[in-house]
Amino acid sequence: MTSQDCLVAVMIAVSASDEAIRTTELLTIERIVNHLPVFADYDLDRVRGVSATVFDLFENEDGLDALFGLIRDGLPARLYETAYALACDVAASDGKLQEAELAFLQEMRYELNIDRLHGAAIERGARARHLTM
Repeated sequence: MTSQDCLVAVMIAVSASDEAIRTTELLTIERIVNHLPVFADYDLDRVRGVSATVFDLFENEDGLDALFGLIRDGLPARLYETAYALACDVAASDGKLQEAELAFLQEMRYELNIDRLHGAAIERGARARHLTM
């Protein structure tokens, strides 16, 4: 998996973590991939394959561990916080965080060794961006 594939994988994974992929989450993923500079040369046709990989991994008992292994192998450490920020944006996009999404984000912080204070700041930023009137 490329670094960009890894970023897409964490967004798909957090969306699928509660077993209900919402349209709002999919639109957020699409918006992120279409607008962020890190995806400037990304082939959108790869999203389907990355999604299939994530879904296949989630079918296995050790799938989450395998997913984070792929992420650590394919993503430079300097982009771990970027991956966490994107996952937080997708999780917050529908206005409510499900227990499974929170558990996934907690596991992600642990697996990618994201500092507690940095994680809290990223989470607060995502929450602020997705508030409604």
